[in-house]
Amino acid sequence: MKKFFAILFLFTFLSSTGFAGEKDMKENNLKWWQCKPVYQVYPKSFFDTDGTGSGDINGITSKLDYLKSLDVGAIWITPVYPSPMVDNGYDIADYTGINESFGSMDDFDKLLAEAKKRDIKIVMDLVFNHTSDKHEWFLESKKNTKNPKADWYIWRDAKDGKEPTNWRAIFGGSAWTWCEERKQYYLHTFAKEQPDLNWNNPDVRRALYDAANFWLSKGVGGFRIDAITYIKKPRTFTDGKPDGKDGTVNIHTMTANQPGILDFLREFKHRVFDGKDIFTVGEANGVSARELPEWVGKDGVFDMLFEFSHVDLPFDAAEIWCYPKEWKLTDLKRALSNSQKATRDNGWYPIFFENHDQPRSVNHFFPEGADPKKAAKALATVLMTMRGTPFIYQGQELGMTNVSWNDIEKYNDISSHGQYEFAIKEGFSPDDAMKFVRYFSRDNARTPMQWNDEANAGFSPEGVKTWLPVNENYKTINAEAEEKDSDSVLAFYRKLGALRRAHETLIAGDYKEIFSDSEEIFAFERSFNGETLTTLVNFSLKPVKVPAEIVNKNLVLSSEKVFDDSELQPLEARIYKIK
Repeated sequence: MKKFFAILFLFTFLSSTGFAGEKDMKENNLKWWQCKPVYQVYPKSFFDTDGTGSGDINGITSKLDYLKSLDVGAIWITPVYPSPMVDNGYDIADYTGINESFGSMDDFDKLLAEAKKRDIKIVMDLVFNHTSDKHEWFLESKKNTKNPKADWYIWRDAKDGKEPTNWRAIFGGSAWTWCEERKQYYLHTFAKEQPDLNWNNPDVRRALYDAANFWLSKGVGGFRIDAITYIKKPRTFTDGKPDGKDGTVNIHTMTANQPGILDFLREFKHRVFDGKDIFTVGEANGVSARELPEWVGKDGVFDMLFEFSHVDLPFDAAEIWCYPKEWKLTDLKRALSNSQKATRDNGWYPIFFENHDQPRSVNHFFPEGADPKKAAKALATVLMTMRGTPFIYQGQELGMTNVSWNDIEKYNDISSHGQYEFAIKEGFSPDDAMKFVRYFSRDNARTPMQWNDEANAGFSPEGVKTWLPVNENYKTINAEAEEKDSDSVLAFYRKLGALRRAHETLIAGDYKEIFSDSEEIFAFERSFNGETLTTLVNFSLKPVKVPAEIVNKNLVLSSEKVFDDSELQPLEARIYKIK
């Protein structure tokens, strides 16, 4: 613990005194959210302070010093609003309240205040494509076709006695559900308990903007906006070309990123974001790198945009787990570099490899058999040295891995159950269907945070049943053990954080990919004010020669304690500086 507090003091000191080049960054108009990483918290799995087996807001507050030691500038928390929790909070029943399972509004206010003392902003998750079917708006809308909120959701009559279109919801099954009260179908991009809002109705938009402004009035530092590419629906609803044997088509291909969506979002920006010292980052599945300038930058609608070209390499637009595609390192590098190029002169990029919807990165981006500790360090090096704001997902800084459950009933994730059932209908065996779930399930990222090697990994008190089982490797992968190990993944993240503060080049510098044809090495240069730093990462499981162009540079940092100047070890990462 003494070592931990010594490290914490060092980072606090650095935060208060600044570093060489901070003045220049202000002159370059870089904002606070461009200079420090953002840490994503999944509250249900972060830390349980009341012994319920589920995390809470006070759990986040109690770990603020830990997060401060990672030098984060903001904490993005996934939804903590009142919700039936069909989709773990992404089915919202009240946009301006706090779910009792997470605590109270007083607890949230305390989190805001304590975070502010540490110069950390709290960023809320806005889910504006849909609500819960228990939201008072929907309860009124479904009564009949004449009520004041009749047009707040998307309703259609039956077509030939069945669903209006052949669209399949992202979580599986038809995207349409029959409402007996109203004698119509309603549309839901995700679960049937998540009816889509009608953004064409100005009253709907006004109510959503009011909700966002409510949180800004409390002092939050910004928003991550969920599933935003689905808010604008096509003019006419027609059947699509089936992509499954059941004759259905994924709704994503029929509704994502429709013409006119940016008009809605410009209004959203004007009514909520303009003139405020916050940042906004949209989740925009389906937006390509070439479209990024329309979404971010001087004339864009958000400050940053999560686009998924690099994490969705195994899939086509339908994201069907049982039909994954092969991909190569050059595909990953191209996806990342294309996004870098698209935001180079206009915009900013949120760098991420994990979130609450993705499998753990050490399993997702590396060959089977890769050492998870080495893989975690390798990817951390890319994350923390690429141009943009790094987003660290809880446990990523420890090198947490996927789980290996063999029973679909152990999975809580509604999407995993939908994908499993779809694979069975497509003719796959239960064993094969489980393989796809184990590899891609969102629950891989949602298992409780591993704080120590005690019962429940220190997440919940001993004897408490956690809402989702703890990953069995918590005995060796946990924060307490890594605090004591100078060679741990956690220690390496802190080294990378210190390096970012010591070298303004890693924050404000240009990005240039090198050795783009290599299927083993991911390498790029960052240049600023006469300094050039080179990141070099071996993504393969074999030694690779250090390119001749790199040999004469000074080594700044390596993920390996013992290294050969002429050869990169498997999964080794290095950062060089031109002499």
